[in-house]
Amino acid sequence: MTTSPPIKRALLSVSDKTDLIEFARALVAANVELYSTGGTRRHLEEANLAVRDVADYTGFPEMMDGRVKTLHPKVHGGILCRHDNPTDMASLAEHGIHSFELVVVNLYPFEQTVARPGVALKEAIEQIDIGGPSMVRSAAKNHAFVTLATEPAQYSRIIEQLQATGNTTLELRRELAGAAFARTAAYDAAIAAYFAQKAPSDDTGFAPRVSLPLERRATLRYGENPHQSAALYAMPNASANSLVNAEQLNGKELSYNNLLDLDAALAVACSLPQPGVVVLKHNNPCGAATAGTLAVAVEQAWAGDPVSAFGSVLGVNVPVDGPMAEFLAEPGRFVEAIVAPDFTPEALEVLTTKPKWKANVRLLRVGEISTGDAASQYRQIDGGMLCQAADDLADDSSTWKVVTEAKPSDSLRADLSFAWAACRHVKSNAIVLAQGEALVGVGAGQMSRVDSVEIAIRKAGERAKGSVLASDAFFPFDDSIHQAADAGITAIIQPGGSRRDDEVIAACNQHGLPMIFTATRHFRH
Repeated sequence: MTTSPPIKRALLSVSDKTDLIEFARALVAANVELYSTGGTRRHLEEANLAVRDVADYTGFPEMMDGRVKTLHPKVHGGILCRHDNPTDMASLAEHGIHSFELVVVNLYPFEQTVARPGVALKEAIEQIDIGGPSMVRSAAKNHAFVTLATEPAQYSRIIEQLQATGNTTLELRRELAGAAFARTAAYDAAIAAYFAQKAPSDDTGFAPRVSLPLERRATLRYGENPHQSAALYAMPNASANSLVNAEQLNGKELSYNNLLDLDAALAVACSLPQPGVVVLKHNNPCGAATAGTLAVAVEQAWAGDPVSAFGSVLGVNVPVDGPMAEFLAEPGRFVEAIVAPDFTPEALEVLTTKPKWKANVRLLRVGEISTGDAASQYRQIDGGMLCQAADDLADDSSTWKVVTEAKPSDSLRADLSFAWAACRHVKSNAIVLAQGEALVGVGAGQMSRVDSVEIAIRKAGERAKGSVLASDAFFPFDDSIHQAADAGITAIIQPGGSRRDDEVIAACNQHGLPMIFTATRHFRH
């Protein structure tokens, strides 16, 4: 079994200096000699720590504005030497190379740099670390003899073992090596993704190779069902107002299904006029509304399907206020979770003290919300991934076309716009009925569009009369139009594009129904 030597020397070169001084002081107290470079060395010296300059050790100065400083045999030889290999150790002695048993490196902040709006290509390139990843890979490869730290969170475990035995265990070194290779892989993936954006390799708009460096944020209790394990991972550069970066203010641990529903609720809320509320169940909105106040909006959204609303997830596009909270806290109502830009102190007080479910309801604050930017969207299939531009850009209503003899009034247009915004978030085949900028009936996920129309009308009941209908895709036949007219629906919005559009238009004209073609389909499978 390979025996690792005690830690005598540490090489430190970090961009993130969090907790570095405390870590370095603990190393010095354990009689570890410190070597460092540039800004890291100056940071240590300012704390009155004795540290040897790597340039002084190698006899070769830093050059090219710090681009070249650790790429030297006296650095990498000291990291890569195998202490149980006589030839390696003889080479150290022959060339005056010191061994490094501890390497502490984190990389230039490339990901954070390119995440800033308007960052110049030149600035991004300067944040591509060369020496850092080289040292990380050398130390990780030689983890049988070298301990490697690539992030401040690892410092405490290293110090704990160093103080106990003068070294670290092979188990810890192997774990740290694995984390290091994952870090350099993610780093390179971020650089590759940036360059793919700047200079696509072909005219498809999709890179021939894609790496997704995901960061685990949480281990979940279970997946969709209790026998499935699950975890939450964050995409690189996830926006600050995305669900993975939300702050949980109250409630039980989030589940896999909670996260799926909250993500869908946030997407619907973002697409609604403000102030707007969506009531969501099993990844489909069962109610949604926008109104002059949140109290009215939530009441109308809840009324969309009060039975389904019990145990639902809510998405809100403005801060939740006291009156909305008071409505939800009334007897007979129960919500699993609410995602919103923020919660007023009054709302938090009500939601966490009044209802029976006060201790359990999950309240998530995401900050200011915004509409989408058509980022790439990935979906796993057996053996691979599908990739597409996300369907999250706002529709341009100026391109819509009234195709019937009857024209919708301004009030009907407002309802049609609202219905169209909500419809794109319902699973196909999707039909929604709306009235007064509130959903009154939803038909989702049916194999036949006519079935979805029937379900939406049945859900709406008497409220179908005077409502408008939105369909996520064209009507293949005119049967749904006759259904809608019989139910008292007053206007229709759909993409158009069927071979039988003329028949569908004729059916609308027969019943005096105005109909708009948007020319945009919003399937959601």
